[in-house]
Amino acid sequence: MVYLPKMGLKSKIEKWRKYSEMSDLGIISRRKFFNNAFDGALTCAGIVSGSFIIFLANPLQNVSSTIIVITGFSTALAIGISGLWGAFLSEEAERKKKISDLKKEMVIFEEEQKGKDPLEKNEIQKAMITPIKIESTNQYNKDSQKEKKRKNRDNKSLIEQSERFATIVASLVDGGAPVLGSVLPLLPFFFGTTLSLFHFLISYAVLVCILVYLGIFLGKISGGGHLKYIIHLVTAGITTLIVSLLLELAISP
Repeated sequence: MVYLPKMGLKSKIEKWRKYSEMSDLGIISRRKFFNNAFDGALTCAGIVSGSFIIFLANPLQNVSSTIIVITGFSTALAIGISGLWGAFLSEEAERKKKISDLKKEMVIFEEEQKGKDPLEKNEIQKAMITPIKIESTNQYNKDSQKEKKRKNRDNKSLIEQSERFATIVASLVDGGAPVLGSVLPLLPFFFGTTLSLFHFLISYAVLVCILVYLGIFLGKISGGGHLKYIIHLVTAGITTLIVSLLLELAISP
């Protein structure tokens, strides 16, 4: 009773792993996760920095932290919806084109194989991801031809399923990563209704942790250079703060 669901889950995970390998999902997801989490973190850094500058200009005013939370969450939600929607449409279009191009190549390849020896065709067919259709010969009976057609349909269906799976997962990563990068630095503002220096210090600490993690993440992908990536990303965060400060000084009378 308990063993069967586990086997079902294991089979499903194995199927997802196979889909991931066929569609190169790992490379795409890693790239999307970093780019969008980084975008979300820097977007939130801009919101927090702007609010921090206003806070420093009027430290005696009792400003509610709810303003930053609403602004930050609205921005995170907008980025997430934009990423999810845009990524799904673009990924779907690209992967449909990929399948269409693959089918065209298989038709061309099929035409090129018509004049070749059946045994040679059979060897080529085994090496193909999607088996090609071959002409009927005396060496193949009707049952074997039906079996080949069934396998051909199954393999095409497998490719299409893997591409559909990759589209969904890539879209979720594209939409979820910026939300994660934007929301985490806002968590300190849930504690206490009035803004204080404590809120901003903890928020900046969370931002630095996110940037450090992303630097380590890039270092693991590249096989080294963790510190280099960490310095680059933290520098980007500091630059955001400096630019926000300069804009405030330029705008304020």
